[in-house]
Amino acid sequence: MELIVSEKEIAAKRVAEILSNKSAKAKKINGINVYEWDGWKCMGLSGHVVSLDFPKKYSDWNKTDPSELIVAEIIKKPIRNDIVGVLKKVSEGMERVIVATDYDREGELIGKEAYEIIQAVDRNIPIKRVKFSSITEKEINESFSKPEDIDFNLAGAGEARQVIDLIWGAALTRYLSLAAKQYGKDFISVGRVQTPTLKLIVDREKEIDQFVPEDYWEIFTQINKNEGDGFEVQYFFTENGKESDRIKELEEAERIFKIIEHSEKVIVADVDKKIRIDQPPTPFNTTQFIRAASAIGVTAKRAMDIAESLYTAGYATYPRTDNTVYPESLDCMELVDVFSKHEVFAEDAKELLELGRNPTRGKKETTDHPPIHPTLQIPEKENLESIEWKIYELIVRRFFGTLSEAAEWEHLRVTVETEGELLKASGRRLLKEGYHKTYPYHNTEENLIPSIERGEELKIKDSRMEEKQTQPPRRYGQARLIETMEKLGIGTKSTRHNTIEKLYQRGYLEENPPHPTNLARGVVEAAEKYAELVVSVDMTAELEESMEKIANGDITVDEVTERSRELLKQVFEELEGAEKEIGEHIRISLKKDKMIGPCPECDQILIVRRSKKGSFFIGCDGWPECKFTLPLPKKGDPLVIQDVCDAHGLKHIKMLAGRGTFVYGCPHCNLDNADSEEDIIIGNCPECDLKEGGELAIKRMRSGSRLVGCTSYPECGYTLPLPRQGEIEITSDKCEEHGLPKLVIHKDKNPWEIGCPICNFEAYNQKKKDKKKKKTKKK
Repeated sequence: MELIVSEKEIAAKRVAEILSNKSAKAKKINGINVYEWDGWKCMGLSGHVVSLDFPKKYSDWNKTDPSELIVAEIIKKPIRNDIVGVLKKVSEGMERVIVATDYDREGELIGKEAYEIIQAVDRNIPIKRVKFSSITEKEINESFSKPEDIDFNLAGAGEARQVIDLIWGAALTRYLSLAAKQYGKDFISVGRVQTPTLKLIVDREKEIDQFVPEDYWEIFTQINKNEGDGFEVQYFFTENGKESDRIKELEEAERIFKIIEHSEKVIVADVDKKIRIDQPPTPFNTTQFIRAASAIGVTAKRAMDIAESLYTAGYATYPRTDNTVYPESLDCMELVDVFSKHEVFAEDAKELLELGRNPTRGKKETTDHPPIHPTLQIPEKENLESIEWKIYELIVRRFFGTLSEAAEWEHLRVTVETEGELLKASGRRLLKEGYHKTYPYHNTEENLIPSIERGEELKIKDSRMEEKQTQPPRRYGQARLIETMEKLGIGTKSTRHNTIEKLYQRGYLEENPPHPTNLARGVVEAAEKYAELVVSVDMTAELEESMEKIANGDITVDEVTERSRELLKQVFEELEGAEKEIGEHIRISLKKDKMIGPCPECDQILIVRRSKKGSFFIGCDGWPECKFTLPLPKKGDPLVIQDVCDAHGLKHIKMLAGRGTFVYGCPHCNLDNADSEEDIIIGNCPECDLKEGGELAIKRMRSGSRLVGCTSYPECGYTLPLPRQGEIEITSDKCEEHGLPKLVIHKDKNPWEIGCPICNFEAYNQKKKDKKKKKTKKK
């Protein structure tokens, strides 16, 4: 018997299907699927099943000095006891084990974790490793025909990252949280990679805050060659050899405008026509994929999650790669031929087959994984969610683009003169569509200028002068932030998008493109003042480079982790004696993030507060003298955002609740709406109808939630839940059993037919019971 260990259950299922020609049968062992066929078994892990931690004696934050964690013992412990137990059980008596995890640092480390678990059962079991870049029939069969040894150096690089991130994260998080007196769920999170990343965003925000706009003026003129054949030109001048169209002095702008405004014609001084070649794109690496996905409205984390699922399903290659050169083993035309038979891609694929071009090549070539590209297995469009198909088509069309011809543009620059003043216009015309046909994600908008010749006279139709201001630098979009992190050596291709996501989750960022919260500013400012290494890009890049050396066998894990401990000791030496100042600075920043605006009953500020029971509400900072409060929803954690209510001057609230996150808006408006909104009677109450004569009504609560509740409240507390958002349609159809009208919620494109609210709630409860029974059976 031979055992295959994959990184995830879905990958195990795919591998088993391929190797068994779909004959593998799933067998449940302690709730974990193990696929069996012809002397083989295959099971999936759930990513890392073992984690690093400190011994239990360090778990009490108040009894352990954070600096003790720098040299504390680090232990390994299972994080999925069920999977570890099954892995031990199924590996007993095996003739060989094959590790089939993803081929990168993390995948190799996960494979090493499985290796160590199996070795503890039987040290004599041979353990090999297979490497592949797509879970397709061809690659899986090829990889299993030539298994290799586990790359312990590559796994060591992953393990060094775990050790370093644990020590830095735990020690500094505890220090800052204790200093700011932020305990439990409200702790202040700090990380080796996330904090230098945060500094990039905070520094950019400071540039924006400190930016002083300057006024300038621009002059535009509409000129005509013939009736209806006009175009616009802009005034410009040359100063110190540089061309500019911004006039910085109003008097000068008015002088020039007066000359142009009173002119009747211009003379064409120059016509410069050039043909420019627009080269097709190079293959996708991870960073360029994220950038392209961002351009079509998909965030970095979401794009990578979808790419991962496409890879696991066998539709695309591994999405974590630096490579921008297709390997020689990839038969691009064979792949294009498959797409030539698909209704969505057939037309473009057939044209590419006729062209028969070699693919473009990027600057970076590696040997681990190819650039991201589609596989021979094409999904049906209806089997993917719309956003999944959007990303899949992006990957396919990028592949097509790399096999396409260059585009050609005609660029035309026209210079005209009137009364000694020069004006210009630039146009462009697409002469050859080239790759834009197969990869239609770049701007191909034309700006046409009529055919004119030097010396020609053109009539001035209209002129205008516009007052403008210089603009501050742009905030980093997620894609551009990831590109900057890559350039500076912060994080890896596998972790950068997750780092940004963590910054959002931990209350450091809001909105998109990301804005830093006051907490983010406070943490970065405190670190800059008292311990600059915490936000040092160079320090992070040095450790990342060292981990690359571990992977290459040039340095050991112990050497790198010891160096990181030395750096962290320096940090704590710098922090010594500053705990009180740092804590106060962060507390002030935290309070700023909770302020929403003026209290309507006194001269204090309203802030987000937490009750003794753990629920959130809006309260006055002047408490206990001022007892004004506003309710907040019970679901989610409140985040104060920048939008401000015109009526009350209060900032809006967003409730963070995972996939259920929603914008609550102005809490005062929600209260007013709830108080003014009349209950809508929909039927008799099943609890008290015969006794008290209560009726069921759709009610808007003061916290913003909605429900169906009895009008005899508080005597009768019968309620049924309703979705918070969406317009409620009360249909004429009635439930035969309960006599209530069926409800429909209109929120997105597809209406949600709730039906009878009682039947809907009963079905929901039954589903919960069934799920609970299923979990109990698994145990």
